[in-house]
Formats: sequence, C-alpha cells, structure tokens
Amino acid sequence: MFALFKSRKASAAAVVATLPLPSPGAEHVLRRLEWTVIRRLDGLLQGNYRTLMRGAGLDLADLREYQHHDDVRHIDWNVTARMQIPHVRVFTEDREMAAWFLLDLSPSVDFGSGDQRKRNVSAEFVAVLARMLTRHGNRVGALLYGAGVDTVMPARGGRLHVLQLLHAMQARPLAPESGATKLHELLQSAAATVRRRSTVFVVSDFISAPGWEKPLGQLAQRHEVVAVRLIDPMELELPDLGLIPIRDAETGEQLLVDTHDSGFRKRFARIAAQREADLRQIFVRAGVDTLELSTHDDLVESVMRFVEMRKRRSRLSGSGAIPAHLRAVA
Repeated sequence: MFALFKSRKASAAAVVATLPLPSPGAEHVLRRLEWTVIRRLDGLLQGNYRTLMRGAGLDLADLREYQHHDDVRHIDWNVTARMQIPHVRVFTEDREMAAWFLLDLSPSVDFGSGDQRKRNVSAEFVAVLARMLTRHGNRVGALLYGAGVDTVMPARGGRLHVLQLLHAMQARPLAPESGATKLHELLQSAAATVRRRSTVFVVSDFISAPGWEKPLGQLAQRHEVVAVRLIDPMELELPDLGLIPIRDAETGEQLLVDTHDSGFRKRFARIAAQREADLRQIFVRAGVDTLELSTHDDLVESVMRFVEMRKRRSRLSGSGAIPAHLRAVA
C-alpha cells in the first residue's frame, strides 16, 4: 500500500531458466486446481477454449484491399499510404498457438489482507490458464521478474512444463528490498524474447516506477496483450484499525498512520481511486484487454469474466469499431 505514494528504483538482468524437476508441492497444488477449478471450468466453457487465445497463432498470408467489416487492427498502414487505398493483412491460423506470461513477482505482490496474497492468486491463475491451454495443444512460456527479469522459460507444451512453471513461481525466495519495480524492463525483455505473434498475459499489480506505459503499447501492436491486475481490497480502501504501521515492501520504509482518522482514510481512498482511473486510461490507450484478480475473488468467476471479456472484444472487432489505440492513426 505504501507504494501508492512513492517512486522507487530497481535493476534487472535476464537469463534463460535452468529448472529442476517440479516439487511435490507444485504437483499437489496443480492436482487440487485440476479437481476444484479446471473441472468446473470444463463444464462452464463447454469446449469454448478458443476464446482464451483469440487473435494468437497467426501467420501473414496475403494483403488485399480493405472491405466492409474487416478488422481495422489488420490494416497495413505502410501499404495503405503507398497505394492510397486501405489494405489489410490476411492471416492464416496456426494450430499450435503460444501464450506468454509476464510475471511480476516483486515484493509488492507479497501483500494480502486476508488468507490469500497477490502472489498466490497469480500462481493459481497462471497454473489454471497454462494447464487449460496446454491440454489443447498450445504452448506456454514465461518471463519472471523479481528485482529484475531473472528467469525466462521458453514456450513449451505438456503438464510437466506447467508444473515447472508453477514450481518456479513457488520456489522463488522473497525478492530483496531493492527499490521500485521497473515494469518497463519486463515489457522490453518480452518484446525482445517473444518474436512470434502470441497472446501475452502481463500479470502484475502495476505498482511500478513510471515508464512502462509506452512499452506496453508497443507490445500490444505486435501481440494480443491482456493486463491481469492483482489487487487487494485494502489497497483501495483502508478500514478503521486505529494506529498501525504501514511498510513499503520494496524499500523497507515504514510509516505509522492513524486509520481512525476519517480524513486520512478519505485521502487514501481518493488517491487509490485516482490511480485506478489512471491505470484504466493507460490500458485503453495501449489497446489491451484487462482482467482484475482480487485476493478475495473466486478463481472460476475470474476466468469466466476473462472469457466473457474476450467474447465482447471479438464482437467489437467484428462490428468494425476502431479500437482506441488506432483512432489517432486512423
């Protein structure tokens, strides 16, 4: 929470992961999720798994003149400017699609006001989505960020690979108090690593030093990007708990605040609400889908919200509506 008020510093360096065999703990968690979450989703989705990866796994096949109801996101602006007639890219769909998880595991995601921490919510969401995708022949990869981008897992398929990913998230030691998260490093590393068009899930609380907004938009120009926000209700509104210490997880700084003071709680809520509004505007301008995962949410409901969001986005694309991030160009 303290991170809402401050800007901090961090450094990063990326290496390709060399992972051990997954631990029994990862197997236990994935098996539990397969029984309690994935089985429920199987019934609710009724085979509609394509929605999870809409827009991914496409190869450029041809260029042709724009026609009514074409997806304007496929307009090739260079060819259009040269020919003076709108042209669109025509894609063929690849059966083997890839999804990438950009995982913010910086100290701020260790926060949780109840039984769940944001880190746990992130791990379970990633495990469920990765398993659902790999069961249908898709591949998943990941970049893990702590004090920097320190682990890259190439995109692969299979249950063992999902277990390795879950183990990599669970087995990580707590990130050191090294200053502010620099989310732009994670996004820039992804742009350099993920060459083929993919679905990219940026799983983060987006508590970061400034400078990540432009890389997010650039990533969305090539890939189908989903911003998966990790939130805790106490980050939005403080209860009346009296005099309590608040600690910045990323710098170790502490403040003693009086939550009994209604004026302080109102100021906190106002700052948090403004941050929420600012974030939503950033995502709209970048042209990315967003999904909010609260530490108090039911995971099945969260995934179903994601599926419904993808369906709405698909209908919007088919209607010929121009996405926000292309209006200025158009």
